[in-house]
Amino acid sequence: MPVHHPDKAQFTTAASRGFADVDTWVFDLDNTLYPSDAQVWPKVDERITLYVMQLYGLDGISARALQKYFYHRYGTTLSALMQEEQVDPHDFLDFAHDIDHSSIKLDKDLGDAIERLPGRKLILTNGSRRHAENVAAKLGILDHFEDVFDIAAADFVPKPERSTYERFLLAHGVEPTRAVLFEDIARNLAVPHDLGMATVLVVPKITDPYREAFEQEAVREPHIDHITDDLAAFLSACVLPEAGCGSGERR
Repeated sequence: MPVHHPDKAQFTTAASRGFADVDTWVFDLDNTLYPSDAQVWPKVDERITLYVMQLYGLDGISARALQKYFYHRYGTTLSALMQEEQVDPHDFLDFAHDIDHSSIKLDKDLGDAIERLPGRKLILTNGSRRHAENVAAKLGILDHFEDVFDIAAADFVPKPERSTYERFLLAHGVEPTRAVLFEDIARNLAVPHDLGMATVLVVPKITDPYREAFEQEAVREPHIDHITDDLAAFLSACVLPEAGCGSGERR
């Protein structure tokens, strides 16, 4: 079903907060750089459930329930398993991201839009570098990015922990007041906004049954500068002078 968008106008223009001073464009990976019909996250989610099944000797329904409990309590299943079971994070990530990428389609519009952005482009993900590179390559956008800051680079501390963003900014010499972050989960934008980054929430066009409802909500909060359900169109507007992206104040 379609996701409810409280103010459709703000989904189609970046004019309300200009990006004239932005020299670093930072993107989350999963459910941000690809649409839900790419079927990437459902495959990863199923692999995580399978991992929990095998680790605890559970049936699928029980493993799924435990996985979601871990997610809500610890932020990620990996964090829970590292703390409770001393699981090797590299083994977990290799297993979770061992998926079929054939459903991911080349996104020429997105690639063109990212290529035209002035300045640096980086990926900041709670997943692995290998996963990010595999997915970005299939989308046809990998070559547009300078680097990937993954969960290993964050010492396996996931977003939205403040230390992860601070570590990212330091590692890549990013001045937060000259950077913008694109994310699909509203709570992951609170700390970046507090640090001075502009923020853009990327929401799905239709509800994804594999994801939590709160993850897909078009949240209207002070730490959300913009909301879009069409990333390529939003980015294209950012490089068009007539779109007014170089002027305006953050709301």
